Amino acid sequence: MLLATKFYIRTMNHKVQDIIALLEEHRDKEKAVQMAAYMRNKFPFLGIQAPERQKLLADYIRNTGKISISEVEMIVSELWQLKEREYHYLAMDMLNKLKNQLMPSHIEFLENLLLTHSWWDTVDVIAPRHIGTLFLNYPELKKEYLYKWNESTNIWLNRTSIIFQLRYKEQTSFELLKEMIEPLKDSTEFFIKKAIGWALREYSKTNQKEVEDYISKANLSPLSEREALKYIRSFKSK
Repeated sequence: MLLATKFYIRTMNHKVQDIIALLEEHRDKEKAVQMAAYMRNKFPFLGIQAPERQKLLADYIRNTGKISISEVEMIVSELWQLKEREYHYLAMDMLNKLKNQLMPSHIEFLENLLLTHSWWDTVDVIAPRHIGTLFLNYPELKKEYLYKWNESTNIWLNRTSIIFQLRYKEQTSFELLKEMIEPLKDSTEFFIKKAIGWALREYSKTNQKEVEDYISKANLSPLSEREALKYIRSFKSK
């Protein structure tokens, strides 16, 4: 198994090999145990926390030059195949820098990221930052993918269909959000109920009355409703 891993690394793009070498230099076994425990031991970690990881990426880019949109898909895909979670986080950091350059041709690449090593910590970045930006720039993609994801048996695609507008503020289509919520509001899945509440809470910062009116009639789960009303209740208590 170790030989196979070493062979795989040797066949990688040289930029990916350099990133692996850089992060390996900063591996911290003690922090890795703590970080894995926080994520319920679903993934192994190198033990590199976000500020240090982001500095390492900034230093890498400064020393080697910017990564172009034409090569980011390959680099991110190779990093995503590695087991330690920081490689996935660093891949998303790269995508964050290029999110406005994403093209419709990247949609299936992003969908594959959602479906691979899936957990809230990656989905909750990819959905609003990368897919949200792509749908804002190319709204015609929504019809083809959103309804498919909303009807999927995969909870992470369901969650994406609900939270992709999180950063839209005044550009949020509340009608579309409700359309994504309605088929899933009776779900017993924690991450779906939480997503519904989160999306409504974010939009309540833009249009409190619309959200209150919807919640009063929607018959949401107690968890979704509680999460949705957090901002409204805190605002009213001031």
